Amino acid sequence: MTRASTSTLPLFDAHPWRRHLLHGARDVEALVARGLVSRADAPALSAVVERYQMLVSDYYLGLIDPDDPDDPIRKQALPDVAELAERFGERADPIGDRAHAPTALLVHRYPDRALLFPTLRCPMFCRYCFRKVALNEDPVRLRQALDASLAYLAAHPEVHEVILSGGDPLMLSDARLDELLGRLRGLGTLRRLRIHTRFPVTLPMRVDAALAATLARHRPLFVVVHFNHPRELTPEARAAVTHLVDAGVTVLNQAVLLAGVNDAVDTLAALFCGLLDWQVRPYYLHHPDLTVGTQHFRVSLDRGLALTRALRGRITGLAWPTYVLDIPGGGGKVPVDSDFVRPAGAPGAWILRSPLGGEVSYLDPAVHGGPACG
Repeated sequence: MTRASTSTLPLFDAHPWRRHLLHGARDVEALVARGLVSRADAPALSAVVERYQMLVSDYYLGLIDPDDPDDPIRKQALPDVAELAERFGERADPIGDRAHAPTALLVHRYPDRALLFPTLRCPMFCRYCFRKVALNEDPVRLRQALDASLAYLAAHPEVHEVILSGGDPLMLSDARLDELLGRLRGLGTLRRLRIHTRFPVTLPMRVDAALAATLARHRPLFVVVHFNHPRELTPEARAAVTHLVDAGVTVLNQAVLLAGVNDAVDTLAALFCGLLDWQVRPYYLHHPDLTVGTQHFRVSLDRGLALTRALRGRITGLAWPTYVLDIPGGGGKVPVDSDFVRPAGAPGAWILRSPLGGEVSYLDPAVHGGPACG
């Protein structure tokens, strides 16, 4: 089998997760070689990859049913020509990170917490990712840029929580991650740390006992994983989660509601209850953001509300996530099933009340086809 180029990654096999990444797919030819894409479809899909990078680990590719064009794993991982159809109102920065970025690595949107991006690299580039445009930008230079971010946090002691996001923070080595967490703890002002990662889903062998012990040294620390479909709940994924739980790390899950992937009551119920069986608390169910080229993933707010309300009484309250929407442009995250999100009288028209102050109008792109906010 033909393998994709590995020139951008270190050429060593010290860890199984690195082997899976080395042997993953970075171009359409690798997908053709694996029988996941037809030769006839390759030119059109290559145009997608030229605009938005592709990377899928060997492990996650192995979860795809090659005979099912509607496979939910395929839809999350493999490029689609629909990504080239950009709609009015879609944004390269859909939740307004840049408007709240005091340094190259930080986003400080809410008073008591801040996001820190140690890397923009991931074990997989999800096709619906709200930072998919940022993946094409220059890489983060953590060593050169970290001091400015630490100085900002030291000057803002009201920040009690730092959330490591990206990209995926677990792309860092255990030693580098330990150093980074130690420097954050050394500020003396942070009450908790949080790591958002999709490694347990797309490359679970990254999370071993050694990594779990490293993270546990910096508790209270919360790991937020990102399972979207019960097919992702594999024995390998369970082993990764178990390492974290057994080390005393609290694990939560956030999912994205995606058309054709998990927008069914039975699917969501199986996902959330399966996670709870692993002692993973479903935390958020995200409404899709207005990311460029993602119209084909969008579910209407009415549909999302119907799905989440159908879960009540059907599954234990421990398995209910909060259904949330990030207000386009940086207005913050709001629970959809609340007075933060109100119908505006016309089909697909809503009023969103920002937790940061003010209100915006929202035309549901899943209803209108071309979103508009103001």
